[in-house]
Amino acid sequence: MPRLRSIISLVLVLVTTLLVSCSGPQATIPTVYSPQKIEQLQVYIQPIEGFRQKMSVLQDLIADKNWVDTRTYIHGPLGQLRQEMVGLSRNLLPKDQEKAKQLAKNLFVHFERIDAAAKEKDASLAANQFQEALKDFDAFLNIVPS
Repeated sequence: MPRLRSIISLVLVLVTTLLVSCSGPQATIPTVYSPQKIEQLQVYIQPIEGFRQKMSVLQDLIADKNWVDTRTYIHGPLGQLRQEMVGLSRNLLPKDQEKAKQLAKNLFVHFERIDAAAKEKDASLAANQFQEALKDFDAFLNIVPS
């Protein structure tokens, strides 16, 4: 009988230890941006806003039908944009991450189509895709709180 009590005591200690170690505060997902988070996002958004300003150069290249420089500009100066947008998307709240990732993906689909249109020297397709790219770019920037 004393041996049975020892075993039961040991089992109860193990069960109690397991229950205490498995329970704890649940991590909550934030639903609003804190001032610190907004400050952090501003560091990420500044280079992206710089790329947005550079889009006028791409528009001029398409308008001038300068296809070689159009393709070069997409792959050169705008080449870093994808990495910047993905980095910013990862730092958004979960409710905004999926939309931001989809808008970034759409933007680069439009860049690929502009590149293909430049290769084929199709000014109307390039101009149309540029306008769609601007819409997606602006929608992406509007997701980020200021």
